Amino acid sequence: MSKKILIAVLLLAAAAAGYLLRSEMQDEQLAASNSADVSVERMSFILPDMEGTPRNFSEWDGKARIVNFWATWCAPCRREIPLLKDTQEKHAAADVQVIGIAVDFADDVVAYAKEAQFNYPILIGQEDAMAVAESSGVPFIGLPFTLIVAPDGQLLATHMGEIHAPQIDTIVAELAAIKDGSRTINDAREALKDL
Repeated sequence: MSKKILIAVLLLAAAAAGYLLRSEMQDEQLAASNSADVSVERMSFILPDMEGTPRNFSEWDGKARIVNFWATWCAPCRREIPLLKDTQEKHAAADVQVIGIAVDFADDVVAYAKEAQFNYPILIGQEDAMAVAESSGVPFIGLPFTLIVAPDGQLLATHMGEIHAPQIDTIVAELAAIKDGSRTINDAREALKDL
């Protein structure tokens, strides 16, 4: 075997090992983020909507909130939007409010919104949106990222990565249990800890 081929094979092996190690570290970070203890007592922020109007998070007080951070360029974000729209449609009467926060450029979000036909409010920010996400106490390491918030504004849980129907079912069940008084905030936090 020539030296050039040997060097190429070694470089390829090193690159593959680096990729696998990076992937494993990201998986561990996601698992740690999803099971992190939630310490925020009450979420509070103001971000503009698609028309540029500042919207205060307290506007939705009294409703349980599923706050989803996303971007137009993020494939997993785009895949979960139909599920979030379905959740909004099915559970709005039960005072569950989905809120999308686009970590993106306003023009891109407005253009994409025409295609997506959102049935829930979309707020927009870049660094401000990332700061809101990080206020949950979980490092902002990527999108999508979802916060589960009780009707009184207390943060119940966070979820890093694409959200799926079984997770939404668990979230909605816990929010309903809080509403009917069969679950305390701490019980719901415990139940949602491993989303």
